Amino acid sequence: MKTLTIRWQRLVNDSGQTCPRCHDTAAATIRAFARRGKALAELDIEVQLQTDALGLPLFTKDPLQSNRIWIAERPLEEWLGAAVGQSPCCAACGDVQCRTISLADTYEAIPEKLIIRAALLAAAELFKDGEP
Repeated sequence: MKTLTIRWQRLVNDSGQTCPRCHDTAAATIRAFARRGKALAELDIEVQLQTDALGLPLFTKDPLQSNRIWIAERPLEEWLGAAVGQSPCCAACGDVQCRTISLADTYEAIPEKLIIRAALLAAAELFKDGEP
């Protein structure tokens, strides 16, 4: 069985909470994981979900590392040809501007459809060597 890993990294403050856009991306990631996991199992691909927390000191130093998704060890934006940007977020993030993704539209929270699209592209790569 082949394995496809979806890894999502986000800010988690000292109270164990995250910002609204990371929360929304979490929900989209979980939905995409559940939906693609079932579909890709038919192709003998196991989808694994990994979540990582960024503390406030690391987030403040490099806010673009928060709300970031990797699929098969490549950033989501690479799979999609998307651009990364920044915009003001919320009180949890302070004065730091948080990560956005632009692909036709600009998204503060990464929608399920983009995660699914990137996962399908990554899954197709697993068959590049010609093995079923």
